[in-house]
Amino acid sequence: MAMEFFVFLPVLLISIVFHEVAHALVAKWEGDETAYRLGRVTLNPIPHLDLMGSLFVPLLLYFLPGDFLFGWAKPVPVDPRNYRDPKWGDIRVSLAGIVVNLILAVVFTLLTAILFRISLTFGDLGGVATVLIDATHLGIFLNLILAFFNLIPIPPLDGSHVVFHFLPPEMALKYRSMGRYGIGIVMLLLFVYPAGFDLLLLPVNFFMSLARSFIELWV
Repeated sequence: MAMEFFVFLPVLLISIVFHEVAHALVAKWEGDETAYRLGRVTLNPIPHLDLMGSLFVPLLLYFLPGDFLFGWAKPVPVDPRNYRDPKWGDIRVSLAGIVVNLILAVVFTLLTAILFRISLTFGDLGGVATVLIDATHLGIFLNLILAFFNLIPIPPLDGSHVVFHFLPPEMALKYRSMGRYGIGIVMLLLFVYPAGFDLLLLPVNFFMSLARSFIELWV
């Protein structure tokens, strides 16, 4: 179990760091250099790590029954007032992390398929192939979780930024103010009504099945 966790943790860190760097990079392209000036346009995980979201919560979920795993990094600081287009700039910045996680899911799918082919050709290579296949397969799952979880329209998750811009102004401000309680609401729902997340994350199972079907073509 400990060895499995040490495979899980690096894959999670890669996934959430790329997610946050995508936010920071696109914010810079949109005209806001806040994250860039604070050193958040970097693949060094240290500036992105959140003690609770990057370690404690993933560790807790990993050792609890069930298959739901996720975590988060420190939110990237941005100022949408600096965007050339505050509405669509905010939407693009918010969706950037999700797009990157979907791209990573594809990359991990390709890596898993290649590693399967290598293991069939050259053997398990002393167990190395099995560990790497487990890691890349987990990478598919985690990145799909991060992508579709962040689409949930509960502030401050990324999907809420899209919803915000299509609400009447007064309602939008009240909606955004939920962000101070958002993570608490998410964690409460996760533990009190996990079946709700099973419904919301149905796309994860669908795309995992597609990934497995692709991998099987290489076996």
